[in-house]
Amino acid sequence: MERDGIDIHEAPPQSTFWQKLGPGGMASFLLTFLVGGLGFGVPWALCVRRVLQRRGGDPEAGADVILVLGRRLEGDHPTAVFRARLAEAVRLFHAGAAPRVIVAGGVTGRATLSEAEAGRAWLGRAGLPAGALLVEDRSQHTLENLFYVREEARRQGWGRLILVSDPLHLARAAALAQGLDMAVACRPAQDCPPPSGSPAWWARAAAEGFLLLWYRTGMAYSRLIRSRRQLARVT
Repeated sequence: MERDGIDIHEAPPQSTFWQKLGPGGMASFLLTFLVGGLGFGVPWALCVRRVLQRRGGDPEAGADVILVLGRRLEGDHPTAVFRARLAEAVRLFHAGAAPRVIVAGGVTGRATLSEAEAGRAWLGRAGLPAGALLVEDRSQHTLENLFYVREEARRQGWGRLILVSDPLHLARAAALAQGLDMAVACRPAQDCPPPSGSPAWWARAAAEGFLLLWYRTGMAYSRLIRSRRQLARVT
């Protein structure tokens, strides 16, 4: 789930994106447009460059758990992008990268099943043992994916996590994890749509660049106004 604000307003799962933002998130959203405009698009372009730089992920290394970030379902089934993420988790698990996999994501859109449960079922069908599969099924977007998994990591005593997502999502996911003081190594899902270099791929890169700029702007804004409420949701 990849539509993140900064001040994550407490709202029911079926609320609209704008309802979930809350006043602080809306303020940072508008401020992001102002920053981008006053900078003649340069801040946005720099964030897009970061998205492209991070799409290859980090070198493979051992960890305590593999974290698969959720993605909105289609008819209670994983989309092609989500399946690519899950397939990368299968590869990493069989390579011995970590002894367990946690899939994050609650019920979103019109689905009746959580993204995490749909992902766990897919991994089970792919041959991963049930005892190695965990779920985080409360979150509604990437920031909450990480926020709630951090809670579980602290309870379980996990140190390092391998974060799996599609390549263009990694820069923002890594920034969010860093803001939450999580030790993660990012790995890109292979053969993940849209095709690299296609118009849809560039559109996704531009969108991810804007969302990364939004996150950075929101963090700076929250610190500037010293909003404990907003900072508590992202740090």
